Amino acid sequence: MGRVTERRKVIRIRDGAVSSRPDTLVAEEPLEIRLNGKPLAITMRTPGDDFALAAGFLVSEGVLGAASDLLNIVYCAGATVDGSNTYNVVDVRTAPDVVLPDITLERNVYTTSSCGLCGKASLDAVRTTARWPISDAPPLRVGPELLATLPDRLRAAQRVFDRTGGLHAAALFDEDGELLDIREDVGRHNAVDKLVGRALQQGGLPLSRCILLVSGRASFELAQKAVMAGIPVLAAVSAPSSLAVDLAAETGLTLVGFLRGSSMNVYAGEKRITLREAAAQG
Repeated sequence: MGRVTERRKVIRIRDGAVSSRPDTLVAEEPLEIRLNGKPLAITMRTPGDDFALAAGFLVSEGVLGAASDLLNIVYCAGATVDGSNTYNVVDVRTAPDVVLPDITLERNVYTTSSCGLCGKASLDAVRTTARWPISDAPPLRVGPELLATLPDRLRAAQRVFDRTGGLHAAALFDEDGELLDIREDVGRHNAVDKLVGRALQQGGLPLSRCILLVSGRASFELAQKAVMAGIPVLAAVSAPSSLAVDLAAETGLTLVGFLRGSSMNVYAGEKRITLREAAAQG
């Protein structure tokens, strides 16, 4: 298994003084995901929780929805010419009754650590493949005061970030603000896949009573992953994209951006946010 961090020599310049020292960097390596032996996708990720990452990715692709859909996940031996195992290739084996996507050369996808999957499916595809319409979930209400406390809780739990400063994080909170799980990765989309994959393995889907908080911005892909996992509230410390807002409005997802201190913007799904004070002032 690859290491989460690596050490590299760096020339440090501080106030004109030059010194040489080792620096701790977050590791980034490719992971190939195979589905029943056939190559499906390659993602750049931080090693660790690879099986959960693969499972979560397949939830977002509409392939997996329950632990019973998954037979096993294994690292593929002989991933290199000399036959050694790089622990960078995983094969996901599904139950016989799982409907598989059409895996063709055009279907195979490549994701990056910065922007995730390029050329993602349309809003229509997300709507037709979502297993748990979040607009039909039991009512969930979240106060702005509770949301305001979540970024600090996320940051306090980022263990690898403290050593590298180079990781994104995603965390699941319950409706009372209790931290349920947190994952770190060089890519936000991978961190979310690791959360969702662990929930799938533990029989916890759909996550219909959870809040998903992500570091950085909220892209269309992150909103899509929340919808596919049945998560009703997605919050981000930075801005959402226009397509993320469109998807949230389309599916009933509550989307909160620029969550910093007591300030935040609610872009969609405001019905889940208790806004009594704001309404009274208006």
